[in-house]
Amino acid sequence: MLLNTLAEIHWNMNPMIFQVGSFGLRWYSLGFLLAFVCGYYMFVRFFKNEKVDTKYLDSLVIYIFLAVLIGARLGHCLFYDFGYYFSKAHWMEIILPFNKGPQGWYFTGYQGLASHGAAIAILIALWLYKVRYKMNPWWLVDRLVIVIALGGAFVRMGNFFNSEIYGVETTLPWGVVFEQRGETVPKHPTQLYESISYFLIFCVCLFFYIKKKGHLRTGLLFGWWLIALFGMRFLIEFVKSNGIIADHSLKMGQVLSIPFILFGVVLVVLAYKNKLPRHIFLTPDHQPLPDKKGKGKQQQ
Repeated sequence: MLLNTLAEIHWNMNPMIFQVGSFGLRWYSLGFLLAFVCGYYMFVRFFKNEKVDTKYLDSLVIYIFLAVLIGARLGHCLFYDFGYYFSKAHWMEIILPFNKGPQGWYFTGYQGLASHGAAIAILIALWLYKVRYKMNPWWLVDRLVIVIALGGAFVRMGNFFNSEIYGVETTLPWGVVFEQRGETVPKHPTQLYESISYFLIFCVCLFFYIKKKGHLRTGLLFGWWLIALFGMRFLIEFVKSNGIIADHSLKMGQVLSIPFILFGVVLVVLAYKNKLPRHIFLTPDHQPLPDKKGKGKQQQ
């Protein structure tokens, strides 16, 4: 017990990087910013590497940004706190990051975002993007998941700085006492578990993409990504402290992860059977940029 007491980590980091008046920047917000900036420049490299005009990228960024913001917010409200947000008194809090106090309205930020909601919304956004630009959504998502894994690592690190969504009490030497939340005993730093897991998944996916020089079997990377990421999410939920649906039952995060894992298995099977579209664009009117020899470099 003495060893655990000496080894435990006390965490009391201010979640705000700086604050000027009512405006401030949180570590969590910085994580989101880094996710989109790094994701954008990685996608520029993907497009250039595979001779796709980067003019398609600006619209894609808007689609994905709105999908993440709207999907993550609605996912939290629907899956984790339906009774509160869909009541007559609080439904405006779904879309407005403000609250009314004794001295008037003040900015609170969105108190709750769900990655499962963001994942569903991104798939819908890619389908809408495909309808408009005729770009193969499977080609897009095979590369998008590389970026999302890195972004997820940044965001979960932001959760750690916010001292939120941590786990149950532990006697392990890396247990963290989250003093910002008034904790006095060490808890599992589940934010770090997820952040490290997502970063490792990012490294493996990027290595695989580079090794294959972008010539991926359509849907294969996405399928394995779903199995790995949501499989880790399912396991880590066992030591999280919230979200239990019923006594001795699975948690909401685990229930929501199961369909993604099963979908990943189906995609892997389809990918190995070459059942998904292989070309970057779905119509002959849209072609990749010509390579140095003047020929279009369409994915085969």
